Amino acid sequence: MFGLLFAAFVFYTDDYVIAGVLPEIAADLGVSESVAGQLVTAFSVAVAVAAPVAAVALARRPRRAVFGIALTAFTAANIVAAFAESFPLLLGLRVIAALAAAMATPALFAVAAALAPEERQGRFIGTVALGVTGSIAIGVPLGTWIGGQWGWRATFAAMAVGGLVALVVLVAALPPTPPGPVVALREQVRVLTSKPILLGLTANALTITGSMMLLTYLAPYLTDLADAGTEARAAIFAASGFAAMAGIWLGGLATDRWGPDRTLIGGIGAFAAVMAVFTILWPMRPVSMWIVAPLAIVWGGAAFWNSPAIQARLLRLAGPVGGQALALNTSFTYIGVAVGGGLGGVLLSVFTSAALPPASAMLGLLALGVFGLAAGAARRGAPAVR
Repeated sequence: MFGLLFAAFVFYTDDYVIAGVLPEIAADLGVSESVAGQLVTAFSVAVAVAAPVAAVALARRPRRAVFGIALTAFTAANIVAAFAESFPLLLGLRVIAALAAAMATPALFAVAAALAPEERQGRFIGTVALGVTGSIAIGVPLGTWIGGQWGWRATFAAMAVGGLVALVVLVAALPPTPPGPVVALREQVRVLTSKPILLGLTANALTITGSMMLLTYLAPYLTDLADAGTEARAAIFAASGFAAMAGIWLGGLATDRWGPDRTLIGGIGAFAAVMAVFTILWPMRPVSMWIVAPLAIVWGGAAFWNSPAIQARLLRLAGPVGGQALALNTSFTYIGVAVGGGLGGVLLSVFTSAALPPASAMLGLLALGVFGLAAGAARRGAPAVR
């Protein structure tokens, strides 16, 4: 399990860490920071598009082989990126790294679920998902610090080392897991586009959109709400990151104990409640950080609490095509990230940061409604493979 967790940590750190060294990349390669920011966009779009395609194409490949190919390509892309002298070359290398992540990421969670006893599936998925939140709380700050000490190229070199370590650990220690059964493409499409799955994916995208809308612009929001300086904002980001790690682990435990649907109601409900409190606090600004910090911690935990439940739910509904369902979930997650950042920017420019929490709360409530429809559709008939 450690190898799966560490691989998830490496892949997601590689995605997010660009933000920490963006000014240095832009200055060194002679492009604007807005252009350099397309390195993040290219990675996210490539993963969103490629993940479901890779899951279908590689469904019959042994998981160890999938991880070996993906991590070899990932490591090589980051080694070359450490020496890249032009922005177009670096952009192309980010796409290669993203394609590797698209190959491997859904398989990481599918293998974790396959290795888990049925009553502990949520816990196993939550363990691997710790790599995602760990990348935010630990990986990105560490990668940014490395870039600050030795330059942005050292950050890519460090990611290559991480990819190599994950490759060695997974290939050496991963127990054999059989590939998925042969399922006709038409049948895969029927299952993956059934109402219980498609509505669940849509609800997940809505929750991610609501979370990312405020997370992307958390710094200006904290400044407006609480007159938070740089150190206070950094502390809030760090505390929220560790709360996310706790939330994703506890969400896995809750999934095993209560089931995915009840776990999702609790997580999304808590998220919407925190956004409502932020909305109520706005007229009282400046609000003390002693009030804002606990709310931000609850928000960080609630935002990631849902991940194990969402994935366990998809695996149970999709059955033999569970890996493909997780790949689609990866796509919908990245769509939510992109839409959240874009929509938050529009709200910030047209109104003020005050518009972010109420909009996030409404998206959370909408997601709860869509999940309710998905649960009702599942009760009327599971999309089992015929």
